[in-house]
Amino acid sequence: MPDIAFHLNAPDKLGYTCRLLRKAHARGARVVVFGLESELTQLDQALWRLEGADFVPHCGDSAPSHVQRASPIFLTAQVPLRQDFEASVLVNLDAAVPEGFERFERIIEVVTAFAPEVAQARVRWKAYKSGGQEPYAHDLDQIRAPKA
Repeated sequence: MPDIAFHLNAPDKLGYTCRLLRKAHARGARVVVFGLESELTQLDQALWRLEGADFVPHCGDSAPSHVQRASPIFLTAQVPLRQDFEASVLVNLDAAVPEGFERFERIIEVVTAFAPEVAQARVRWKAYKSGGQEPYAHDLDQIRAPKA
């Protein structure tokens, strides 16, 4: 059963995802990022703009197969999620629960405070729960809040 974490109140979805992917890459994780093509294009561009030491090697569906095999981060909008890209982590940027999520050890749902996105996250939370999963919330507002 995968570990499902909802990272709530992300102030900047793409910026937060870049930091998340940088940390995952530093730890040697292989990651699939699922989302809309337009959002993945923006993420791809943001990842290319990271400074030298922060570079995160990544590719998408259009990359040649040898590049996909060598890349630790794979960006995709295809459903169902491809089985041939071996990864332990799924980062979901989409409004829906991606088909095939069960094969991952860890799923991270990145959610901003934008009301429609929060509503979509609630639907995904309920879908995971109804499927027997136990998601948990990781509230980024609580991390950023100053301690008294």
